Amino acid sequence: MAPRASTSKAPAKAPAPAAGAKPKSRKRAIEEDEAAPAPAAAAAADSLGLGTATLEFGSDGESGDEHDGDAESGSEGGDEEAFPEIDDGESDEDFEGEGEGGSDDSDSTDESLGEVDPDEEAALLAEIAAEDDEEGEDDGSDLDELIRRNTSKPNENDDTPGTSWDDEDLMGDYMKRSKTVVSDITGGEMTKWDDEIDAGYGSDSSTEETTNRVGNVPQYFYDDLPHIGYDIDGKKVMRPATGDELDKFLEGVEDADGGWTTVKDRLHQQNVALTEEELDLIHRLAKNENPDSNYDPYQPTIEYFSGVNIMQMPLTGKPEPKRRFLPSKWEHKKVMKIVRAIRSGRITPRRPGASSSAAEKPAFYGLWSQSDEPNLPHPMHMPAPKLALPSHNESYNPPAEYLWSEAEKAEFADREKEDQKGQVVPIAHGSLREVAAYQNFVQERFERCLDLYLAPRMLRRRPRLDIKDPSELIPKLPSPKDLRPFPTTTSVEYPHPNGVRTRCVSIDPTGMWVVTGAEDGEVRLWECAVGRCAMKWKCGDGPIYGVEWCPDKERSIFAVASASKVHLISPLPLLSEAMATRTSQYALAGFTSASTDDAGVAKKHEQPAEVRWTKPKGDSERDEGRLIEIDVPGTLKQVTWHKRGDYFSTVASEAGNRSVLVHQLTKHQTQAPFKKQKGEVQRVCFHPSRPHFFVATQRYIRMYDLLAQALIKTLNPGLKWISSLDVHPLGDNLIVGSYDKRLVWHDLDLSTTPYKTLRYHGRALRSVAFSPVYPLFLSASDDGSIHIFHATVYSDLLTNPLIVPLKVLKGHTITDSLGVLDAKWHPREPWVVSVGADGNGRLWCT
Repeated sequence: MAPRASTSKAPAKAPAPAAGAKPKSRKRAIEEDEAAPAPAAAAAADSLGLGTATLEFGSDGESGDEHDGDAESGSEGGDEEAFPEIDDGESDEDFEGEGEGGSDDSDSTDESLGEVDPDEEAALLAEIAAEDDEEGEDDGSDLDELIRRNTSKPNENDDTPGTSWDDEDLMGDYMKRSKTVVSDITGGEMTKWDDEIDAGYGSDSSTEETTNRVGNVPQYFYDDLPHIGYDIDGKKVMRPATGDELDKFLEGVEDADGGWTTVKDRLHQQNVALTEEELDLIHRLAKNENPDSNYDPYQPTIEYFSGVNIMQMPLTGKPEPKRRFLPSKWEHKKVMKIVRAIRSGRITPRRPGASSSAAEKPAFYGLWSQSDEPNLPHPMHMPAPKLALPSHNESYNPPAEYLWSEAEKAEFADREKEDQKGQVVPIAHGSLREVAAYQNFVQERFERCLDLYLAPRMLRRRPRLDIKDPSELIPKLPSPKDLRPFPTTTSVEYPHPNGVRTRCVSIDPTGMWVVTGAEDGEVRLWECAVGRCAMKWKCGDGPIYGVEWCPDKERSIFAVASASKVHLISPLPLLSEAMATRTSQYALAGFTSASTDDAGVAKKHEQPAEVRWTKPKGDSERDEGRLIEIDVPGTLKQVTWHKRGDYFSTVASEAGNRSVLVHQLTKHQTQAPFKKQKGEVQRVCFHPSRPHFFVATQRYIRMYDLLAQALIKTLNPGLKWISSLDVHPLGDNLIVGSYDKRLVWHDLDLSTTPYKTLRYHGRALRSVAFSPVYPLFLSASDDGSIHIFHATVYSDLLTNPLIVPLKVLKGHTITDSLGVLDAKWHPREPWVVSVGADGNGRLWCT
């Protein structure tokens, strides 16, 4: 065994190379070493610790390399830091044992070593040379020379590369990977690397590049667009062509599997065929089996502890050898190999454009966030204010000047609890152990538990109700005397012959005439204030279901709905000559005028099926005021006018999608606004100020925009069968009557559900109506009564409407379980005209 070298002695310095000496190449150095074995043996003996010298990283050794000499001089001068020294006190046998598993005895490291045999020395040199050849080292004959060359730092001022290797000795593909070029921007040298080669993974779909880069954006955002997203360059990814149902059927027929092995890729809008492995995986998951096809649930278990061959656990108390606490030469060689590669340029750490091996992860993750990107601090973030530090009066033993007097304590006790919060009464204690517990701790903890469990906080805020009289629970409403005027008594009656059932009534815009329709097919005109029947018209053999005056005061005309015809009638004999001429010309102008488009070209309007506008047949009919007859499909139930007097709408039963028709009087045109009907229509109504149209079916009320031709909202009044509706003159509220004895008030700006539900009638409601000039509305029912309500609607959106019941009008007789069938307000006065099944009409006045 060779003696261990001491680490306390200074290393022997080699003579400096002569000036102008040319560095030796690697091949030349090897030939010289082979020609002179004696100096190589001496150098190896020194490097292995056989002599008295020690190894020092950065020493020149025996080389005459000018560059290495410069590096040594720089290191000795203190300009650059030399590598630290290591203790190579272990023999080669120790390193061999460490590589083979560390079976050497630790005592061998402490015994004295004798002289080295020349044969053993030659064997060691041959072994070192073989190991260097296996590791790819260029020069393995001299370990000290190898370490010296690779541990010296290069001179930054020297332009030559920091290595003694020739370019011809480098790897063949090293110079092909990079080259030094002149930068066009800075004018200096730069290293240009070849493009990285992407690994080819064949047709594996998991590594295919995603064309559509929209990320987590839902695909239904692009349903109405010709593209389905954007690629990495920001260009639109157009939607692929898709066939119709016939093409899908043909694809399924042509496919061997019947088209059942394809799935829809929603991101790219394409059908992707599943592979056999994916189908097998799906079948296994559907059967609740293990997804791995190679998994064997019945494989034999390995008996580790109860089998024949029981594993023996080696246990030893052998102390750790010293070599495990010393630096390793072989690890140092591996590190220096990497250092040489970095210096020569074969390894470039963190070069621009290189992909990072591990992506940086955020320090904190958003628990409810969809992405793992850390959120930036919000610019409006305001930290919570810090609590003030305790002062002297909060101390357990404050100074005497901070203690309160008896008067101050009494004044503090007289304060309200809200004023005592945040203040502490200073009390002096001799020591900290004399400080008592907080006296209100249990009480405050108990109140907090009550707050969390029963929430009595809301109960304490309400004043205690001291109810002595049950009438105190009734809401305080204004007196009806303060809400006058409103109708109270019957003033005029309009009796029909033989007590025929009267179904409908209407008052002209001037308030002078009242028109009624009865089941005998006659329409009668009455003087409102007198009750005299001025004229009557026979409009068929069936009952009259609806009459309505045109709201235009410049023309006196009303519409009558009977069976399947709409009659437009005007009392011409009772009008002035100018009014009669103006009314006739307005109604009959549509027969001569032709509709034109925006360019002024005449166009022909196509009327709905079974709709026809006709003139009166004879002079007698024209003389008595019959102007136009309109044939419509189905049986008419209602007719209502728009506020401007040009349009009116009709509702018919058993007419399908033509049950609701909108007619224009000036052009004699009829339109069917709905192609499909959702339920049977009961009533319709125009909005008083906006182009909105209300359509009431049996259970719902739909609000449409006539200009946009779109549905605005659907109201759900919660009624079983809607019978009537009317809109407030301001247009923000709606009342609805039903056959199930209820009246509901809808606030159109509040919600789609009713704001208020009124149940005052004993039978079905037949009619509801708002007064056009007074804050009043009514409801007529089959119980023979008319209820008058006060309704104040405020312009402030935060104030609810005020609804007050005022009067119950009774006077109609119930006939055949029918009472009041229709009621309307006077256009200028707080009067009501009503008709019922008893055949009488009544004018209710104040």
